[in-house]
Amino acid sequence: MKNRRFITRLIVLLGISAALGYTFYTSFLNQKDIVSVGDKAPNFVLTDLEGNEVELADLKGKGVFLNFWATVCPPCRDEMPYMEKSYQEYKDQGIVILAVNFDEAPLAIERFVQRYGLTFPILLDKGVQVSQVYGVRELPATFLIDENGIVIERRIGGLTEQMVENYVQKILPTSQ
Repeated sequence: MKNRRFITRLIVLLGISAALGYTFYTSFLNQKDIVSVGDKAPNFVLTDLEGNEVELADLKGKGVFLNFWATVCPPCRDEMPYMEKSYQEYKDQGIVILAVNFDEAPLAIERFVQRYGLTFPILLDKGVQVSQVYGVRELPATFLIDENGIVIERRIGGLTEQMVENYVQKILPTSQ
């Protein structure tokens, strides 16, 4: 009787372990980047803090610095002033910086934007649907999209001031 109970428990435990292992594998280890360098950037429509819709397809012909971020992310906070500086310097040369917030409360985002004096578009990704389409699992994540809508760089992790400058230079439109 003891042996039967032990074997039953062992089988149940092995089944649960196999299910958890499979779930972990398919959720984390088996995922390829959904959007990779060389891909056409998936179109999206998101709302900014003022309620205006921004569609990626409308920005064809411009270099797009697409950044996924959150107010609670220290590297995100660090890179925002660098992005603002580059935005001010290059916005008249065909560069657009889009900062896609990772599903936080609008009040928290507005306070963050005011504290850092950000003027580039802050987009709200409610339900993180666009983040999922782009395969964003860690923040910050930055995608450089050229004037033809092609992803030319994908970066996970914080950016230094020099990196932001170099990335903006990479996506400067030739037709401007």
